[in-house]
Amino acid sequence: MGSVQCITLVAAQASKIALTVPPLPPVRPLQTNGFIFEQRWPCALVWFYTWGTVEMKSARMNRLFGTSGHCFDVAIDHGMFNEAGFLGGIEDMHSAIEIVAAAAPDAIQLTPGTAPLLQKIAGKARPALVLRTDIANVYGNPLPDKLFSVVIEDAVDQAIMLDAACVVVNLLMLPQQPELHAACITNINRLKRACDTTGMPLMVEPLVMQDNAKAGGYMVDGDIDKILPLVRQAVELGADIIKADPCDQVDEYHRVIEIAQGIPVLVRGGGKVSDNEILTRTAALMAQGAKGIVYGRNVIHHENPAGMTQALMAVVHDGASVSEALSMIS
Repeated sequence: MGSVQCITLVAAQASKIALTVPPLPPVRPLQTNGFIFEQRWPCALVWFYTWGTVEMKSARMNRLFGTSGHCFDVAIDHGMFNEAGFLGGIEDMHSAIEIVAAAAPDAIQLTPGTAPLLQKIAGKARPALVLRTDIANVYGNPLPDKLFSVVIEDAVDQAIMLDAACVVVNLLMLPQQPELHAACITNINRLKRACDTTGMPLMVEPLVMQDNAKAGGYMVDGDIDKILPLVRQAVELGADIIKADPCDQVDEYHRVIEIAQGIPVLVRGGGKVSDNEILTRTAALMAQGAKGIVYGRNVIHHENPAGMTQALMAVVHDGASVSEALSMIS
């Protein structure tokens, strides 16, 4: 049977359309889980394989998003980027992961080298793993003469071996750095096919950054007119989840949700701010339609990371007020 006929039959199976297919040469019947596929079993296998990968992606997404349909992912992957300033609060990753995991966020974002520290925690209640798959040198000030963004080798295979629920990759936009942006698109394209064929959700992080020389490294540009097209590009490239910048005017964030075309949007935390500010912003973003948050420094640099995690979980999942959430920290 030709590949075109096979694909046509698969599509017909999915849409329940009856097609007349030319007879196939006799083949040995295949029995799998009680189903016997005769003659047309190669196409049936393709259909079941496609169905299975879709179901696995859905299963992994369910590990990230709670019964509320929302997600709080704590990012502790900062050590991947070779910046001394990122290491505050995570010098001891064993301790940092244990403290955050005990507070029970939905997920923790880690690198291949530190993910095993999370996965060795006993019991069923540990947070899901979001695996960071790329390394970039864009966060220093001044910027290096040559910028790069590189995906780790066999990223999706590593994610599967580490029992990750999701992989995450950057889509960086820096002023006057089109080659860096192109490298990120290449990274996403490499991951997309591997994610689809294995049922691994792909989180893309469209990140609009200010000029490092002006604002210092890792400073978000909150201009919504820059955020919107980059978020849409991430969607068009095939993201299953968007991890997006906050914008300067939080009451405009519904525009980011709209441009994402139904893909769930988790909002980045950005730089460390006061407890009241981060909780107020989080509540406002959830009201605008965000499906959750991905915060790092506002948790790991906090004097009470477990309390802050619990407070943010209450806002994200239970709709707790800012005053109720603040009471969980002290």
